[in-house]
Amino acid sequence: MVDIKPQEVDEVIDWLSNISVEGPGVTRLLYSAQWIEAQNSLKEKFEELGMKVEFDAVGNLFATIEGTEEPEKIVATGSHIDTVVEGGRFDGQLGVMGGYLAVKNLIETKGKPKKSLQVISMAEEEGSRFPYAFWGSKNIFGLAKREEVEEIADTEGIRFVDAMREAGFDFLEDGPKHNELEAFIELHIEQGNFLEAENKAVGVVNGIAGQKRYDVVLKGEANHAGTTLMEYRKDTVEAMSRMIVNGIDKAKAEGDPLVLTFGRVDPIPNTVNVVPGEVSFSIDCRHTDQAALNDFTEELENDMKQIASDMGIEIDINQWMDEAPTPMNDKIIHTIEEVCKEKELDYKVMHSGAGHDAQIFATYVPTGMIFVPSIKGISHNPEEHTETPDLVQGIEALKSSLEKLAY
Repeated sequence: MVDIKPQEVDEVIDWLSNISVEGPGVTRLLYSAQWIEAQNSLKEKFEELGMKVEFDAVGNLFATIEGTEEPEKIVATGSHIDTVVEGGRFDGQLGVMGGYLAVKNLIETKGKPKKSLQVISMAEEEGSRFPYAFWGSKNIFGLAKREEVEEIADTEGIRFVDAMREAGFDFLEDGPKHNELEAFIELHIEQGNFLEAENKAVGVVNGIAGQKRYDVVLKGEANHAGTTLMEYRKDTVEAMSRMIVNGIDKAKAEGDPLVLTFGRVDPIPNTVNVVPGEVSFSIDCRHTDQAALNDFTEELENDMKQIASDMGIEIDINQWMDEAPTPMNDKIIHTIEEVCKEKELDYKVMHSGAGHDAQIFATYVPTGMIFVPSIKGISHNPEEHTETPDLVQGIEALKSSLEKLAY
């Protein structure tokens, strides 16, 4: 039996989505007026449930209903409320509003829990306003460093520190305050099309893919497009193209869950009648297994170096990200699966190709994730959509999991 009411789901999503900059989709950037309004409005909404609500120094919001037997043990859920510019109605905020609805239903139907229940509305995850991601969750565990943000600014030149203090917050000075969590579950949209393709309403996430990111620069020789014979060219776009085709072919042969993306491309001089003498491009490679990720990217790097050598091209490979895969906790995975079976929810065990706050939590707290489908896999876009019946199943899975862990 599913207790979550579809109309209530739509109402709370509509309510929070309306706290946004005017324009397409939802825009709610860290420490903006809209972000401040959303966090304060959420505070009021949680207090109406009788929950104790507090902010930490940087603006993470913690809403807690104290347990009757083991109040020092906290079972938590939540996500982030910041968005990308002109984002969708579900990314991040579904985890907060889903947590609100799950806890609201539990309080109304089961009373107070034995262990404390907490919903966390994290300050920031996206890195959309400032070039820094996971500011909220990293501060919860004392991972964020002051020097990493002191000199950064947004596109309008507003410094991170000034925006934070203008919003009424400041650096965390005396260490993390919320490392007493016993469990954490994050509800999120999939942001891919796997669940939709499989016709499943709920994804039970067993791990978050690790990823490596690179910037690659190739240097050849710029020359006249009309007078330079093909055999004498040191064409960096040709070299890049050979590297891309080779890499993509090998990625397809490797198969799931490995994914490889060549994203940004910047040829120089980037004009119609000059052989490009320099090009830079980005690489993003992800896999759920660290050894497999290492082996593939090592082969990819060696292949690129060989192609460059064969063509007389200089190559510089800069790996600037190396995030390890993050497994979810077996006990939490089992708990979510168990309630899906009990509630006859249409679920699938799967991995996440995208990063989430849950990967920060998982190092310190037994952590799980629940996905709901994204229509056509669209996210970070006003067209982002999940059907209400799927939202209901996802929130039901969350609610019943929290019940098993806290009641």
